[in-house]
Amino acid sequence: MTSGEGGTQTSGSGDIVRTLELLWDTGRRPSRGPKPGLTLERIVEAAVRVADAEGLEAVSMRRVATELGTGTMSLYRYVPGKAELLDLMLDRVQRPSDDPADLGDGGWRSALEALGRATLALYRRHPWLLQVNQSRPILGPSALDGMEKVLSRIKSMGLTDPELVSAIIAVDGYVVGAARTQLYEAEVERRTGLTDAEFWAAQAPMLEKFMASGRYPMLAGLSEDAFGRDFDHFEFGLQRILDGLEALVARRTGAGAGDGAVDGAGDGAGDEGRSGSRGGGGAD
Repeated sequence: MTSGEGGTQTSGSGDIVRTLELLWDTGRRPSRGPKPGLTLERIVEAAVRVADAEGLEAVSMRRVATELGTGTMSLYRYVPGKAELLDLMLDRVQRPSDDPADLGDGGWRSALEALGRATLALYRRHPWLLQVNQSRPILGPSALDGMEKVLSRIKSMGLTDPELVSAIIAVDGYVVGAARTQLYEAEVERRTGLTDAEFWAAQAPMLEKFMASGRYPMLAGLSEDAFGRDFDHFEFGLQRILDGLEALVARRTGAGAGDGAVDGAGDGAGDEGRSGSRGGGGAD
């Protein structure tokens, strides 16, 4: 998949009630189809395989049917169409791990740290997720299980409920940006045929001339490894977000009742700063 191909698709754009029935297995079951062994789970897994291998734009009812070796109409016995199938795919890949240790050692910081790393790994496994606008997610069991697990670990922060949700949003938003950057880096090398080293080597003679001109003293004074590939920018940024949350938790813990009320008012975000979150990270 390439991030620029196929455009953005939107979760929750199909039949919401029917999608919820399929996610929670509360609706009508299909009559026996012409293909023995065909199940909703197999259809969703096939769609995920296609998206992983060929990109989200390649997923269609016809393509998934081909992947399963059955007729397209057989799929419609199980799922109304691609819009509903997309929501089922999202819930499938974001299924949380059953291992409690995957959310750290029990503390809130280790839980958010593990969430950040697990979410980055999820995007690496399924880069097509970056093509999906999930601002209106259909809340299936994976989404709610994931959020429940994370909230149970970070409740000890002592923040208000909106702040707890915002902490998850902050980590999730940071990871999405980092994942997109990594995807773009891999994509541009594939498209151009130039490695990252070759790309910068081509610019080196001109850049060295500019640095020697005296026009950019700060840039010229940077160490040779300032933009090196060995520095883990993702981990550095994640830890700084957690440091900030830790400082807030410490300030709240040490504040009196009166101070806490003022502090809380100062930390709140306006409506324009709020956004949705998937939460939970995927074990997949």
